[in-house]
Amino acid sequence: MRDHTKLRAFEIADNIVMEVYRVTRGFPKEELFGLTSQVRRAAMSIASNIVEGCARSSEGDYLRFLDMSYGSAKELEYQLSVADRLGYSTELQPIRDKSSEAARVLNALINSIRRSS
Repeated sequence: MRDHTKLRAFEIADNIVMEVYRVTRGFPKEELFGLTSQVRRAAMSIASNIVEGCARSSEGDYLRFLDMSYGSAKELEYQLSVADRLGYSTELQPIRDKSSEAARVLNALINSIRRSS
């Protein structure tokens, strides 16, 4: 099994989760079961899929979970864009930037694994 804590992608994703939870506390209460929940789930999904993929024994499973993590990072970018346009927080751009960075790092990791297989 792989150690997810040694991956740069996980480090970024873990930081995103903490920032998202901090910032979304300030979202409107009527969004608790809407955009707030969606943003939190997408952020958590980035990190969680990396962890689960690392725990899988096959290379194919590992790649599948990294792909899902990448998709969640892109999903989060969009959701944060919506929240930003709705004026829910002034602190969203740094998280969007981290989500883009996570996607880039994950893409590079995925491509590297595919090339070496």
